[in-house]
Amino acid sequence: MSGTALLFAGQGAQYPGMGKEIYDAYPEARELFLEAEEIVSLPLRRICFEGTHEELRRTEWTQPAILTVSVATWKVLEAGGLRAQAALGLSLGEYGAHVAAGSLAWQEALPLVHLRGKLMQDAVPEGTGGMLAVLGLDDVEVEALCREAPAPLEPANYNAPGQVVVAGRPAALDWMAEKVSERGARSVRLSVSAPFHSSLLEPAGAALRPALERLHWGAPRFPVVANMTARPTEMEGVVETLAQQVYRPVRFSDSLSYLLGEGFDQFVEVGPGRSQVGFLRRIDRSVSFHTTDNLADLAAVLDWTKEVC
Repeated sequence: MSGTALLFAGQGAQYPGMGKEIYDAYPEARELFLEAEEIVSLPLRRICFEGTHEELRRTEWTQPAILTVSVATWKVLEAGGLRAQAALGLSLGEYGAHVAAGSLAWQEALPLVHLRGKLMQDAVPEGTGGMLAVLGLDDVEVEALCREAPAPLEPANYNAPGQVVVAGRPAALDWMAEKVSERGARSVRLSVSAPFHSSLLEPAGAALRPALERLHWGAPRFPVVANMTARPTEMEGVVETLAQQVYRPVRFSDSLSYLLGEGFDQFVEVGPGRSQVGFLRRIDRSVSFHTTDNLADLAAVLDWTKEVC
């Protein structure tokens, strides 16, 4: 079937000033930001609009900040008439996808991701772990290098063909960067403060599980593709899926391929940044895509919505 799929931003998409334009321009966004600050007692407007790069790397702030910008953007799109038939989010973005699908209330999702950020940061002290994007090697090569590493190193995000993120201790990441360069490929150290989606985060996933169990999960209006399985979330297992998502690899490339295989031909990236559209283009350049990272892009999506919805 043809249809529109939403792609929700994950950690790493943050930047100083994110969300300020839509906050100033749209009442739906202003209302959501004000509500968010009441829900989690964080100065989210200051963090998003005025925060430094270093502040925005603080995971317990980053996650609720990105989710707030993303959901505020979705509220503007929804008010403008956008209707979706599926949603996918990159790691943290999976919670935004559930909010858009109606399977999780925004008021419950925000404090949950605030807690998630704290647990993920506390699991590994800052500076003792991180992530490295490997560009230009295939999955098998990266997996083989991880097995050869002198310290634990694991594939964490399968983002797109030729782009795999690995997670581990700093010495292992330095070793990987050197090996990647020797093979004529390149690597980029990510602006994150912990080795997310690796076994080092298993204690965080275990600690998050009881909080996930307390949430009021509902039936989604449309499928939410799970990072861990690259298939629509089975709601009876959503708690375990999201608990394990913290410390198991994100199969984002497979998730995009699943949606393409189901015939989705329109994709809207919701929230800060435009990296997911980049991943999509590495798989299939023929599909239509839209971003919402600034006012001009958001206005273009709303104009397109009037034509198709």
